Amino acid sequence: MMKKNEQNEPLLSVRDLTIHYITDDGVVRAVNGISFDLNHGETMGLVGETGAGKTTAALGLMQLVPDPPGKIVSGSVKFAGKELIGLGKLRMRLFRGKEMSMIFQDPMTALNPVITVGEQVAEVIRIHNKVSVKEAVKQAAEMLETVGISSERMGDYPHQFSGGMKQRVVIAIALACNPHLIIADEPTTALDVTIQAQVLELMNRLQEKYNTAMLLITHDLGVVAEICDKVAIMYAGQIVESGSLEDIYEDTRHPYTKGLFGSLPRLSSKLHRLSPIYGLMPDPTDLPKGCSFAPRCPNRCKACEERMPENHEVSPGHFVRCVLYDADRQ
Repeated sequence: MMKKNEQNEPLLSVRDLTIHYITDDGVVRAVNGISFDLNHGETMGLVGETGAGKTTAALGLMQLVPDPPGKIVSGSVKFAGKELIGLGKLRMRLFRGKEMSMIFQDPMTALNPVITVGEQVAEVIRIHNKVSVKEAVKQAAEMLETVGISSERMGDYPHQFSGGMKQRVVIAIALACNPHLIIADEPTTALDVTIQAQVLELMNRLQEKYNTAMLLITHDLGVVAEICDKVAIMYAGQIVESGSLEDIYEDTRHPYTKGLFGSLPRLSSKLHRLSPIYGLMPDPTDLPKGCSFAPRCPNRCKACEERMPENHEVSPGHFVRCVLYDADRQ
């Protein structure tokens, strides 16, 4: 249970989190000093293209970065004031599922193929709530009904379910112990458009019902606009712009964020061609000296290539990492 005074501080506070993968080909700098806060009941969208470091960041929050080759180099992850980095494997195992849960990208690999779905939901409840097997099964049946799966299917195995139904089972497992935070790693990527909408609506409804905070990892700005309160735009392992939904969508500041919006098709626009972001994301084993986005940026200047841009608060709660806002830019 949360203490009353903990409600006044951020539920999740991340500061300068840095994660590297040590490989034979060099050091992969996957996450490079990200910082953000997430409050109780809020939803934040962590947005970026493939390879931006979004999933590694999520694994870092859950202390699930594979070691080796992964390593949390530095930083702080506080949950309701408690530091998670260095907490220890056993204590972290008890913490995951109870206080913080994760919905993984592919439900095909997130579920155990040789255990019934009912057993998989009940196992989480039994471990964290310390109830009898009979009570855990009862609560598992109720949880499956909550996500739209008949309790009569408790004895079925994952291969007997469709992709959308598998994802509902994964959501049931994640929410089974009523955690305070859900990390959802592209939860609808493997689903068709119709099922995507159903799953997102379900997640939104359950989040409101249980007052659960959510970190939604996605590359879909349309999904973010639909369900998020805050947005953080990630590029080459850094958060380059963050703020409220209104800040990011109506007062876009970073050239990369502008590029993302410019490359989206709009029904209201009469443009014949989209405006793509030219070039590719840099190799994480060989990041540029200055701004990682500089080689692709239409607004780059000499300073972009020489120094790492600072994080500027351009309005209350709206941060941009770009030399365009440096007072002494050249």
